[in-house]
Amino acid sequence: ERLLKVGSIVEAKYPELLANPVVVKKKNGKWRVCIDFTDLNKACPKDSFPIPHIDRLVEATAGNELLTFMDAFSGYNQIKMNPDDREK
Repeated sequence: ERLLKVGSIVEAKYPELLANPVVVKKKNGKWRVCIDFTDLNKACPKDSFPIPHIDRLVEATAGNELLTFMDAFSGYNQIKMNPDDREK
């Protein structure tokens, strides 16, 4: 509700692609929500930019005097999607 209220997400009525959630009971009696994204992942274009290995990133910092850190977690929802890129 909070993300909807601030405009970070919008309601999508009748989407062509979706992944249905399934509620599964765990061994301890609690419930867990599971989502199978297999079909949705097959429909998505492949990313030509693989994620680098962490050891290579750490090695690349050797010898530098100044390092910076970006908080990608907090910034993720601040990137607006172009309306032309939404489902058609």
